[in-house]
Amino acid sequence: MARLTETDKALNEAAITAAMDRILAGDLPPGNRADLKTLAAAAGVTRTGFYPKKNRDGTPRPGPYQHLAEEFERRLQDLRAAGEIVDPRDAQIDRLKKQVAELKRRITARDEQLAELTEFKALAVSRLAAQHAEIEQLREAVASNARVRSLPNVATHIAPYGSCS
Repeated sequence: MARLTETDKALNEAAITAAMDRILAGDLPPGNRADLKTLAAAAGVTRTGFYPKKNRDGTPRPGPYQHLAEEFERRLQDLRAAGEIVDPRDAQIDRLKKQVAELKRRITARDEQLAELTEFKALAVSRLAAQHAEIEQLREAVASNARVRSLPNVATHIAPYGSCS
């Protein structure tokens, strides 16, 4: 692989800087994210230039554009810290996380309300059963006691002394 000349490196750095400014301004190509892969594609350089390399003896050396990658990451973090979301996917993820949290809160509230209503239903049914048992007991007591008589049912509703008009 051919080595980069200083002129080519300067042209590539200028292209990377311009692409970085576009991406951080929110001008992302469709379907891409605010990351090094998109930066490399937008600048027309290979992504490997953003990462450290190794010399033949195994010692590390910085990649030709590693300082620009670090600047890109720093500027992206600064924007995120300021509350700006460059990547529309990140904005969608944040919106969906908030929506999930709200739905979880609503489900918890509904579960609590359902538990209260279930407890109330059980209490109401037990009270109705106790009242029914008491009524049955009183009916049996009335039926077994011979001295208690039932009053006759009068079908007509006539006033005993005439009308009041």
